[in-house]
Amino acid sequence: MKQFQVPTNYRSSLISAVKNKRKQEDKLKKDFTPTLLDFGNLQIYLARHFGFCYGVENAIEIAFRTIDENPGKKIYLLSEMIHNPQVNKDLKERGVQFLQDTYGKQLIPFEDINKEDIVLIPAFGTTLKIEEMLHKKGAGTDKFNTTCPFVEKVWNRGEQIARKGYSIIVHGKPKHEETRATFSHAASMAPTVVVNDMDETIELAKYITGEKNEEQFYTEFEGKYSQNFNVKKDLLKIGVINQTTQLATDTQAIADYLKMVMIKKFNLDAKSVSNHFADTRDTLCYATNDNQSAVSGMLNTPADLALVIGGYNSSNTSHLVELCEQKLPTYFIESAAKIISKSELIDCNWKTKEIKTVQHYLPQTTPVKILITSGASCPDALVEEVIRKIASFYNAEEKIEEMEKIFSVN
Repeated sequence: MKQFQVPTNYRSSLISAVKNKRKQEDKLKKDFTPTLLDFGNLQIYLARHFGFCYGVENAIEIAFRTIDENPGKKIYLLSEMIHNPQVNKDLKERGVQFLQDTYGKQLIPFEDINKEDIVLIPAFGTTLKIEEMLHKKGAGTDKFNTTCPFVEKVWNRGEQIARKGYSIIVHGKPKHEETRATFSHAASMAPTVVVNDMDETIELAKYITGEKNEEQFYTEFEGKYSQNFNVKKDLLKIGVINQTTQLATDTQAIADYLKMVMIKKFNLDAKSVSNHFADTRDTLCYATNDNQSAVSGMLNTPADLALVIGGYNSSNTSHLVELCEQKLPTYFIESAAKIISKSELIDCNWKTKEIKTVQHYLPQTTPVKILITSGASCPDALVEEVIRKIASFYNAEEKIEEMEKIFSVN
């Protein structure tokens, strides 16, 4: 896989050594057990896969290269490059201005842009309407488009099934940048509706089976369906695509459920399923899948607590927290700065985004066992900082360099 040039301050020599060693030992990525960093009275287990994914590194490389190659030019970002506060802060400090916030609220009028300016499209992509507007302004959207290739893969798959007459069901958070972009692309090709979760999917299915009156649909799914969506005819032949940062298991469960609904509705056998339902399992993002599988593997290790590191508005990171919380006490932190002391930590609720201070989060047992992972937009350097902070509470920080040497040995 391509090696990207990202700022060195996002890298960690310790984490790189760990990841490289695991990659050499498990080239087929079949081993999802965590990596043990043994400090004696502190044991830290790192997830098999975590941190920057292909799409994030690609976006960061393009963004910082654009800044370096265009001194003196006005450079705008359509919205947050990725959902990580440090990366977005660094871009702002380099002079990049944000046109919108993460929910699409305008911060700088599009009218202020001219053909001499540069507009970077973030890793989540954008809507066709905005893309067309920027193109007309000559803002160089082709050269400065950092849309993740795996997001584009979902769009391409949507186009393929649309050409075969399928309507499109998008599994995603309706207000998320990526979902808005994916909905826009899908809706330009086929009737499209967004479902946030299985509960909404079950309700949507009732319009397929006829359990609900079609008129209710337009109220229940207001703002989530494409123009001129026809409940009677547009739910007869469907396929599911997704926001790539959703739980892969959730997307698959939604697709499986709708497939069974279609089988029962139209009395289908294995050969005729495709007449009403498209197989789109190939749209699940490899990085999302790997990180979530790694968390599942990590959770088989007995531990006292889990730390999940990443931006609070990061969808993929929130889902890692969700998985960990099912098994043991879990704390969602942006950085080591949220670890105040050995007895105090600032946690974020992944659902409500409520911030609260937690006392006595570390147990008195010996050794203390902590599981650690991070989201796809979290720099490895932040993970190392968290490890160093925790290790310092146990007078073990000096052992980190020793571990780096051990993992660096071929």
